[in-house]
Amino acid sequence: MSRNTKRFRIGIATITLGATALALTACGGTGAAAGASGETVTVYSADGLASWYKPQFEAFTAETGIAVNLVEAGSGEVVSRVEKEQSNPQADVVVTLPPFIQKADAQGLLEPSGIDTSAVPDAVKDPEGHYVPVVDNFLSFIANPGANPAPKTWDDLLSEQFKGKLQYSTPGQAGDGTAVLLLLQHLMGKQGALDYLTKLQVNNVGPSSSTGKLQPKVSNGELLVANGDVQMNLSSIQDDGSKFDVFFPAAADGTRTTIALPYVMGLAKGAPNSDEAKKLMEYLLSEKAQQTVADQARGVSVRTDVRESTGASTDPSTPTGLVDGVDVWTPNWNDVLTSLDADIAAYQKATGN
Repeated sequence: MSRNTKRFRIGIATITLGATALALTACGGTGAAAGASGETVTVYSADGLASWYKPQFEAFTAETGIAVNLVEAGSGEVVSRVEKEQSNPQADVVVTLPPFIQKADAQGLLEPSGIDTSAVPDAVKDPEGHYVPVVDNFLSFIANPGANPAPKTWDDLLSEQFKGKLQYSTPGQAGDGTAVLLLLQHLMGKQGALDYLTKLQVNNVGPSSSTGKLQPKVSNGELLVANGDVQMNLSSIQDDGSKFDVFFPAAADGTRTTIALPYVMGLAKGAPNSDEAKKLMEYLLSEKAQQTVADQARGVSVRTDVRESTGASTDPSTPTGLVDGVDVWTPNWNDVLTSLDADIAAYQKATGN
């Protein structure tokens, strides 16, 4: 086990799949008009947190009079849009997965928020205050019950039964897809990961910029296997009645490993409504809001005090129960970022994706 790998023993939660295309939706009542103060905060977020955002934004608006508009997209697209709008910033708060939040910071798209993040462990937040996790989550895979035998290992995914019936979201475009590449690099080395993904390409349907779009395909049997994340998958099972099993592919020695994939938020540089944005960020990190993460988001609270008071469940219908016994690896995301472009280019060359 590497020094960055640990056994998962913390508190819980689940999330509803949001829109995968960029779409502006009002989550503070009826958009700007819902804010009694006439002020509005715009949040650009990776999809997946909509079921948690809605009640939190409504409560925030009721408490402050500030409305919230939500724009959802894939992890990489969120940052790409903010980058394109630098001359005329539209976003106030940016929420996406690593390493895309680190990429946004490296591109100068974030600025220190100055909000109180003392309840969040130092190891997972930016020391300069540019970004902080808001909901914890983990990479997973899903399989249709019709897969026979059901896949359990990485080698199982190479089986002929999955030819044209397996798909994973594209590294470099989707956060979960990028995590697949990184986890395989961690387990097999960079060349080993490329060799494995080249073999897997025989079964792979093709590129997908959205992990969420793969869930219904696995549920209805169009696909037998896809990647996902714990939070989104458990939510889909509970809220949408999806028919698939969540699993973590094992190595040859039987060890199962996943990668921590928190939703991370930061204040957009040049945010049009900076003061209001900071209030929203503080609200989402508050003990009151974080206590709802388990029930409304099906994710894991990022606050130490909430985790300690909640405890760790062994119920497999919860994130902590599902990840119980699985090694959780947390990369140094800044190190990941330094070689990400080269790693994605090597992946594209090896697989043709």
